[in-house]
Amino acid sequence: MKAIPHATQNDLPGKIRAQAVDLLKQQLADALELHLQAKQAHWNVKGPQFIALHELFDKVAGEAEEMADDLAERAIALGGEAPGTARVVSRQTRLPEYPFPLSRGRDHVKALSAALAAFGRTARQGIDQAARLPDADTADLFTEISRDIDKLLWFVEAHQQSDS
Repeated sequence: MKAIPHATQNDLPGKIRAQAVDLLKQQLADALELHLQAKQAHWNVKGPQFIALHELFDKVAGEAEEMADDLAERAIALGGEAPGTARVVSRQTRLPEYPFPLSRGRDHVKALSAALAAFGRTARQGIDQAARLPDADTADLFTEISRDIDKLLWFVEAHQQSDS
């Protein structure tokens, strides 16, 4: 944990803010990686479900980008920084590496489902860690992200589930 680099009148104690910023920065790296993995699927998907998957993967990418923005802005609001370069993300992400090359829709569905599940797991860990700080607002942000990711995972996994 590093010291908070920017002064703020936020009334959370500095130690709590610093720990929350560390949590947020880690999840930010994962959100940016998720965005890139969804774009990888969006750009490269082929097959009979092309248009449905192409649009769905773009939706996932867009929502991951919004989550990254929310995480970064919370870190900044607490007096921290939000590193978001590709090099930082590649060093810090906890998501599984996206397999390449893939083209079939079902292979992208499987790979992106794994990334969404991993991101959801780390978001739920963030809820618990932020609550223990205690930082209810950061925990609430992680809760919102967790709910949204679970919904996206449902949408993506539905393409590999059937009654037959």
